[in-house]
Amino acid sequence: MKWQIHAIGKPSLRYAGLGIDEYRKRLRRYADVSLHTDAKDRGKKKNSDHLLEKSEGAVRIVLDERGEAWTTAQFAKRVENWQLDGVKNVALLIGGADGHDAGLRDKADHVLCLSSFTLQHELALVVLLEQIYRVHTVLRGEPYHR
Repeated sequence: MKWQIHAIGKPSLRYAGLGIDEYRKRLRRYADVSLHTDAKDRGKKKNSDHLLEKSEGAVRIVLDERGEAWTTAQFAKRVENWQLDGVKNVALLIGGADGHDAGLRDKADHVLCLSSFTLQHELALVVLLEQIYRVHTVLRGEPYHR
């Protein structure tokens, strides 16, 4: 399964960049994860249209404060089911500063809330990558997740 992460806004915080690089490196042994950032914030509607286009054909997970809060175990079970169902692509969509428009949320397969806190985009990306990594270690029965 391939993971695509599409984010509006280019990471610029050095410490977050180090975390992003670390988890992308760790993930190489488990999954194909591509990160696509777009520095141009076109506004909520245009950003959402752009993300819809880029995620065509994938299981779409929109990160949004109105979404469901999954536990790591729930996330791992979903990934396991997607693998069993032969899902080829999962796209995680991170909006711009104003979030996503309702049209994108409506067309998503899942709307996920990473935290009740509002997170800076780069920190959300680190958290997201860490959870994808954690899910893969859970599915392999490795000791990272205790």
